[in-house]
Amino acid sequence: MAYYLAKIVITTLLIVLIAEIAKRSSFWGAVLASVPLISVLAMIWLYVDTKDIAKISALATGVFWLVLPSLALFVTLPLLLKQGLNFYLSLSVSLIVTVACYWGMVTVLNHYGVKL
Repeated sequence: MAYYLAKIVITTLLIVLIAEIAKRSSFWGAVLASVPLISVLAMIWLYVDTKDIAKISALATGVFWLVLPSLALFVTLPLLLKQGLNFYLSLSVSLIVTVACYWGMVTVLNHYGVKL
C-alpha cells in the first residue's frame, strides 16, 4: 500500500510542479510538460512492478504511435482560443478532435497490422 501511495504522490507532485512553473514561465512550463515524464514514470513503475521488458517495449511503442494524434490538441486549442472562443468550449472541441485523431490513428495502424 505504501508503494502505491508513493507512486501517486511522486506522480502528482510532478504534475503540480509543472503547473506551478508554467504560472511563472510558459516557456519552462512547456519544456517540462513536453518531456515525457509521465511516460517515463509509467515505464519505471511497470518495470518495478513486473520486470517485464516486453510490456515496457509495448508501452513505449504504443506511446510513440499515440503521441502523433495527441498533437492535434496542441494545434486546435490555440487556434480556437485565438478565434475568441471560450476556453472550455475550445478545450472541449480540441479534445473531441484529438479523440477523432486517436481513432483515426488506431484504425490506420490496425489496417497495416500494427497492434497496440
